[in-house]
Amino acid sequence: MKIFFDNVNFESSSGPNSFASKLASTLVAAGHEITDSTPDAQISFIQRNADLGPCLLRLDGIYFNSGQDWNTMNEPIKNSYDSADSVIVQSIFNKKLIFKYFGKRENVTVIRNGTLLDTISQIPKAAIGDLGRDKVWLCASSWRPHKRLDENIRYFQDHAGDDSVLLVAGEHANTSISDDRINFLGNLNWYQLISAMKASSMFLHLAWLDHCPNVVVDARGAGCHIVCSSSGGTEEIAGTNSTVIEEDIWDFSPIELYSPPPLDFSRSRDALNYDSNVDIKLVADQYLSVIKEMIEL
Repeated sequence: MKIFFDNVNFESSSGPNSFASKLASTLVAAGHEITDSTPDAQISFIQRNADLGPCLLRLDGIYFNSGQDWNTMNEPIKNSYDSADSVIVQSIFNKKLIFKYFGKRENVTVIRNGTLLDTISQIPKAAIGDLGRDKVWLCASSWRPHKRLDENIRYFQDHAGDDSVLLVAGEHANTSISDDRINFLGNLNWYQLISAMKASSMFLHLAWLDHCPNVVVDARGAGCHIVCSSSGGTEEIAGTNSTVIEEDIWDFSPIELYSPPPLDFSRSRDALNYDSNVDIKLVADQYLSVIKEMIEL
């Protein structure tokens, strides 16, 4: 099958572009062609910028931050949503969110993100001194207020032993908390991050109202135990053996996303049994199934 990837920059390491690269390479390995010349179908990421064939719109999150002009920012995405032949959303949470803001429509499928498990298995773990994996914790993000770096650090301080370390990867990792057990790694490429994940036993992602974070998919693929918030869609891909901090239910109204509430760590529970598989090969098969059905419509 010939597929065009619309509104994708394969040179970018951002969440949507990173996932697009993984999906595209998996499709090519399975014998399909990525092209902009007479494709059988196109996958448009977030919004539709071209019209080269039947359109499968793959949505990321949409805007609901009351501190922004969320309605105007959503307009091109909604136009794409309304005109697409089929739509893929990343989580049940995202489907509810999008139906709330854009309205219900037919041909909307939940397909969660996946990662390159075969490649991950071949990446060596980072050398973290003489510490065993059970002593190393990790969190990673492009740090904005709703990613809650301080809450990740606070959870580590409350639950890790004195001989444990917390690695913090990603840009803008600003905090006033001082702890000599915390090591700030800055920006890492994907291979470096996977190497750090494979050296870590715990991966913290206590972000508020996140959608389907690729770092959590990668950390799960690397064998980390995930600690996440119940808000948003993160729990859906964290695995059944993860730890979830329960938060109050959000009614999907516009909200100040960059003013997240503090977490009550005593509200801890096991993850719900979401049926999620993070193998990109299976995810690619699901995408192909939706495309084939779309073309036959």
